[in-house]
Amino acid sequence: MREAATLQQALRDGRVFLGGRAAHAYDGLASGDPALDAALPWHGFPRGALTELLVGADGLGELSLLMPALAQLTLREHIALICPPYVPYAPAIVRAGLPLARLTWIAAPAERALWAAEQCLRAGCLGAVLVWSTGGDERAFRRLQVAAEDGGSFGFVFRPARHASNPSPAALRLLIDSGNTGGTRLRVLKCRGAQPPTTALRHARSH
Repeated sequence: MREAATLQQALRDGRVFLGGRAAHAYDGLASGDPALDAALPWHGFPRGALTELLVGADGLGELSLLMPALAQLTLREHIALICPPYVPYAPAIVRAGLPLARLTWIAAPAERALWAAEQCLRAGCLGAVLVWSTGGDERAFRRLQVAAEDGGSFGFVFRPARHASNPSPAALRLLIDSGNTGGTRLRVLKCRGAQPPTTALRHARSH
């Protein structure tokens, strides 16, 4: 049984939100997008946590947003892709700086995608786990968040934008949709321990 934490111990946990003070409990991995990094208390994607990317339509640059961070991560760690909607295109992955030897593609049945991601995150042997899902089971996503914390990995889940209004345990929620003047908009919907910016961040479309 865990010992009860004292008040001072609890207050030192950066995941506790203290009247607007930014939290820094998670280690951050720079995204490569200066505007996004500046908006996040970890100055990048949080490690040991779940990041949810809500996408208005396929092909809005949702994967390219992660590529600079994943390229840095795969210099020393392996990552897994679980149930991507399209077959990963090896030449494009290599051009983005990811060595194929450190990439695992898991073609699980759609209904088992989140379970597979949970096992991969909890194992603690992967730097990052990316999973695509259309579901809305909050309990499954809560398990993913806990598994990311337990395994110390980066968890990324892609879901349709229609889930943006649903509650989510993810530490970071990003909405990627079409902008009014072309390209795409990037909006921070939720950022644990800090207030998300009120305006959208501009994110150029990747062709």
